[in-house]
Amino acid sequence: MTVQKFIKYTPVDINGKPLNSTHELTLNILEKSGNYLLHKDLLRHLSSKRQGTAATKTRSEVRGGGRKPWQQKGTGRARAGSNRSPLWKGGGVIFGPKPKTVSLKLNKKERQLALQTLLYNKKNNVIIIEDLENTLIESKTKSFIRMCENCNIDSNQKVLLIVSKKTQSLKLATQNLKNVELILASNLNTFSLLKAKQIILSSLSINDIKETYCD
Repeated sequence: MTVQKFIKYTPVDINGKPLNSTHELTLNILEKSGNYLLHKDLLRHLSSKRQGTAATKTRSEVRGGGRKPWQQKGTGRARAGSNRSPLWKGGGVIFGPKPKTVSLKLNKKERQLALQTLLYNKKNNVIIIEDLENTLIESKTKSFIRMCENCNIDSNQKVLLIVSKKTQSLKLATQNLKNVELILASNLNTFSLLKAKQIILSSLSINDIKETYCD
């Protein structure tokens, strides 16, 4: 059973000063623990990241082996038809791995419910910065670190930065910070949310989250 929860945030500017406005998120979350749903979505996400390119050759795919090594009878040795038999060194592999696609299906509503539940559980670790994409103009790492210090964000911990669009200045300012992950609101996933100790939301990304996951 799901219940509605309302979360209100007071945004700040890049200098950490609170603004005279509020942003509200309406989330549908599971009344009881939603760990099983988060686990399913996490497995789906990790499975989609698997390459599945491991491959071995069967005896028919190994080069050579067309000639019979020796005659069938009279040599005293065991009969052999090809030097590419799986019993021989350099031969084919029996039941070896082949390229495959691993994917787990999860309904759209289940995925939305998992993300909303996780967002609600992380509500105390969220800070909203007003119009972040347009106000952070300098494409320097020290500018981003200064903004984090002004907003009481520890850049030594895992920080998830959720924006509506990846501007060039944001990309350049965060690319050298190993603990900062820049992600679009439309690409939000449980894996990134679970890793993050602190979450920075731009005010513009809230509308994307509402449209994509809270309909």
